[in-house]
Amino acid sequence: MHARVAAATTTVFFGLGVAILPTPPAGAVSADGPVVIAHRGASAYAPENTLAAVDKAAAMGFGWVENDVQRTKDGRLVVIHDGTLERTTDVKRLFPGRAPWRVKDFTAREIARLDAGSWYGPGYAGVRVPTLRQYMRRLSHNHQNLLLEIKNPELYPGIESQTLRLLDREGWLDSGHLRNRLIVQSFSADSVRTVHRLRPGVRTAYLGTPRITELPAYARFTDQINSDRGKLSGPYVSAVHAFKGPHAKPLKIFAWTVNRADEARRLTEMGADGIITNAPDVVRKAVTAY
Repeated sequence: MHARVAAATTTVFFGLGVAILPTPPAGAVSADGPVVIAHRGASAYAPENTLAAVDKAAAMGFGWVENDVQRTKDGRLVVIHDGTLERTTDVKRLFPGRAPWRVKDFTAREIARLDAGSWYGPGYAGVRVPTLRQYMRRLSHNHQNLLLEIKNPELYPGIESQTLRLLDREGWLDSGHLRNRLIVQSFSADSVRTVHRLRPGVRTAYLGTPRITELPAYARFTDQINSDRGKLSGPYVSAVHAFKGPHAKPLKIFAWTVNRADEARRLTEMGADGIITNAPDVVRKAVTAY
């Protein structure tokens, strides 16, 4: 479905990339405020992208978590952010001769041996890098929702279809999950476009801040623009909201990564629909107070 612009309220000068847009008055946000998403789980309080971080978010009362998905040498999907294993595991100790320790160069069995918690603190020693299957099952157990990022898709041909197949097997592509429990995002527009083509019912998000003149093209295949907090302004948020996405609803916009109360309040005032944060309790308190 092509993007539609609310022309009666929005005028965009495409040649100049400038927009004259209605700016929401202070406090013009939804009654519930922006949704708060625990970035890589509650990663300020537990090692990122682990089941411990998911459980911590659940214990703190947060229903939405974000994660990153990559693929092992033998084709298994695992939840980890970096393209290498060095920062968040003890891979250098276990496999000292295999620099640069790229995720795609290790088998799932090898990655399962790694300690993914000690780098964060001794209380998390022995925490493992979860497979996507393990991760999804923990979310289902915790009744949580997922903002799933396909990481480095250029390194993993076909990862979009593989991820969707796993989500389907785990029961995450039924109508209930598609309606309000799952969003798939990527920094790669091609990857987001592929997800939309393969499973049009899945809500998608593009990670970045396209020019206003580019929004009509993005609105053909994505439901959200999820942007760096420092690149957002009230007029830009209004511009995004003026377009309808592939599911005939206004585009939404989430901001990342927001860990300070003043930033959370600023983005709430702008009209952001969601805030992605390592410290969800800080953001929730700021948004509630606002």
